[in-house]
Amino acid sequence: MRNLLPLISSHPGGRSSLTCRFRCGDACFKETPNTSDNEYAGDIIARAVSRRSMMRAAAVVTVAAAAGTAALTGPNAPQAEAVALAGHGHEPPHKPAPSGARGLRFSPVAPNKNDKVTIPDGYSQNVVIRWGEPILRGAPAFNSDKQSAKAQAGQFGYNNDFLSLLPLRGERGRQVLVANHEYTDEILMFRGYDPANPTREQVEIAWAAHGLSVVVVQEEHRTGKLGPVSRHPLNRRLTATSEFRVTGPAAGSDLLRTSADRTGSRVLGTLNNCAGGTTPWGTTLHGEENFNQYFANGNTAEHKRYGIGTGATERKWERFDRRFDLAKEPNEANRFGWVVELDPYDPDSTPRKRTALGRFKHEAAQPRLTSDGRPVVYMGDDEKFDYLYKFVSSKRMKKGTSRAAREHNLTLLDEGTLYVAKLTGDSPAAEIDGTGKLPTDGEFDGSGVWIPLATGTTSHVPGMTADEVYVYTRLAGDKVGATKMDRPEDVEPSPRTGRVYVALTNNSDRGKEGKAGADEANPRNANKHGQILELAENWDDPAGDGFAWRLFLVAGDPNDPATYFSGFPKESVSPISCPDNVAFDDHGNLWISTDGNQLGSHDGLFGVATHGDRRGELKQFLTVPTGAETCGPVIQDRRVLVAVQHPGEVDGASVEKPASIWPDGPGKIVRPSVVAVWRKDGRDIGV
Repeated sequence: MRNLLPLISSHPGGRSSLTCRFRCGDACFKETPNTSDNEYAGDIIARAVSRRSMMRAAAVVTVAAAAGTAALTGPNAPQAEAVALAGHGHEPPHKPAPSGARGLRFSPVAPNKNDKVTIPDGYSQNVVIRWGEPILRGAPAFNSDKQSAKAQAGQFGYNNDFLSLLPLRGERGRQVLVANHEYTDEILMFRGYDPANPTREQVEIAWAAHGLSVVVVQEEHRTGKLGPVSRHPLNRRLTATSEFRVTGPAAGSDLLRTSADRTGSRVLGTLNNCAGGTTPWGTTLHGEENFNQYFANGNTAEHKRYGIGTGATERKWERFDRRFDLAKEPNEANRFGWVVELDPYDPDSTPRKRTALGRFKHEAAQPRLTSDGRPVVYMGDDEKFDYLYKFVSSKRMKKGTSRAAREHNLTLLDEGTLYVAKLTGDSPAAEIDGTGKLPTDGEFDGSGVWIPLATGTTSHVPGMTADEVYVYTRLAGDKVGATKMDRPEDVEPSPRTGRVYVALTNNSDRGKEGKAGADEANPRNANKHGQILELAENWDDPAGDGFAWRLFLVAGDPNDPATYFSGFPKESVSPISCPDNVAFDDHGNLWISTDGNQLGSHDGLFGVATHGDRRGELKQFLTVPTGAETCGPVIQDRRVLVAVQHPGEVDGASVEKPASIWPDGPGKIVRPSVVAVWRKDGRDIGV
C-alpha cells in the first residue's frame, strides 16, 4: 500500500492565515458561534440501547429509502443499487469499463503545486475575464497603480466565486455570465497597504470590488474560448453601495430598520457573496455568507451567535461609514446574510433580498421544482456545527417569458415554509467511533425529518415570532434541535435523479472537549477532509417532511481507511479534500470544487459518477494556481468554467512580494479570474 499523502498545513481547512483574515474574519480561530446544547444525531443513536430498537430504526430508513426509490436510484438504475441504498448491504460489485463513466473519460490530473491552471491532456483553456477588466461604458482599462472607486464600479469585481452562464436569445455565440465577488484582500490589491490605517480611497475601491457582475461573453468561432463583450447593454455591476430591496415576510420588520432606512425595506449593498444558484425561471440566486466580519462592536447575544466580534474589524470600514458600527446601528448587520435574487436580463431591476429563505451564512441556494411546479430551495449554513435548510414555496412557477410570467415568478421566493434538517443514523452508537470506520451495514446512512420553522407570518418555533425566526434563523434551528453538521456548504439537487448532494467541507472541532462528537452523518472527529451527503426525499417529493440519507463520499487520501467512495475501488480514484461548490453535468455526474486541500496539492475540480456500475469513480479535472481556491464550476457539454479565487493568497505575500505570477506572468499584479476549458478536438467534455 502507498503511504498516506502528506498534510500541507495545520491551519484549519488548509488555508493560509491571510485567506482566513480577509474571507471569513478568522472564523476558525474564534469561538464556535453554535454553543447550543441541542441534540445531535449521536445523542439520538445512543438512546437506541437494544439491537431490536436499532432494527426498528433501520426499518424506518428502509421504508424511507424505498419510498424515495425514484429519487435515489433513477428510473433506469439497476435494482441492486436500490437494495444497497435501502441499508441491506454493500454496493453492488463494480465492473469498470476501460473508457470510464460517460462525461468523465479524460486522463485525471495528478495532484500538483503548479502555479497555473493544470488541465488534462487534449484540452485547452483561456482566461475569460480578470479582476478590473472594464465591462461598463466609460470604465477605463485596469491599472493596478491608478485604481479608483469610480473605475472599479465599472470593472469586473474582485475574488470571483459563483458563476452562472445563461442563454442570450438572438445573439449568436453569446451568453450572459453572472459572477459573485465574495471578498477583497487589500494586501494583494494595493501597494504599501497598511492594515491598521486604510485610506478612504482604498475602502471605497473595496466597496466597489464587492458584489456582483453581469457581463455578456462571446464564444470564439471553432474553439471553446470565451471573452467579455464590454459595454453590452446587459452588463452590470452591483456593489456594496448599490440599492437592494428587502422582500418577503420579514420586510419592514423592526429588526431591519435603521436610521437611514426607517422602512426596513431598502439596503445598500450585498456582501461576501459566496456560491449561489440558477432558477428555472431565469434568475440567479446569490448567498451572502461571511457578512459578520464587516461589522464592528457587536454587543448582543444575537450578534455573537452570528460570529460578530466585539471590537474593530479587519478592514476598518466602520471608520468611514457608521452603518458598519453596530454600537451606532445595531440592526444594520440584520440586513445581510440573505439570499439575493437578481434578474440578469433586466439591467434596470433592483435585486431582492429574500427573507423567507432565512438569514444565516448562506453558501448557496439551488432550486428544484415539485411535481406541481413549486420551487424548493436547499441551503447550507457554512459554519462548524451549523445546519441544513430548505424552503418550499407555496406558489407555482408560470412557464414562458411573457412579462406577466416573469413578474409572477419574481414573487415565488417570498411565500412558503422554511425548514431545518434533523438527521438520525441507523447504526449502533458504538460503531460510530470517530475514526470514519464503516459500520457493519457497510454505509453511513439513516433517515431524517424537515422541521418547520416559519410559514409566512406564522412561527412554528415556541418563544420566537416569525420575524425573529427569519432574522435569527440560527437561533430557531438551535431551539428545535437541528443536527449539527460539518460546515454545510453547497447543496445541489441532481436534475437527473432528484437526489440532493450536500458538500460538508470539514470541521476541525468535531469531537473536541465540549463540542459535538462524531455521529453517523459526520463520522470523523477532527474532520480535516470533509464528506458529501446524499439525500432522497420520501416519495420523491421535494415538499415532503422526511428523507433518507447516506454519505456518498468521505473525502481524503484513498489509502486512508477512513475514506469512502460509494464502494468504488479506491485505488482507481483521485485523492480529494475539502469539497465546497458542486454542480452537475448532463450525464448526471457531480462536479466538485475544493477549498483548502489538506493532501499536499493545490485545490482543484473533480468529477464523480453518481449512478451506474461506476458510481463513486472520482477523477480530478484541473488544479488552480498557488494560493487559489476553485470556485463556481459551470459544466456545459463542451466547456467547463471555473472561478480562480484569491490566487497568490499565501502568508507573507503582498503586491510587492507576490506568491504567484498567475495569470499574466512576472511583473504583473496577481488577479482573480474566470477560466474556460474545452477539448481541442471540439467534442463534448469527457465523452
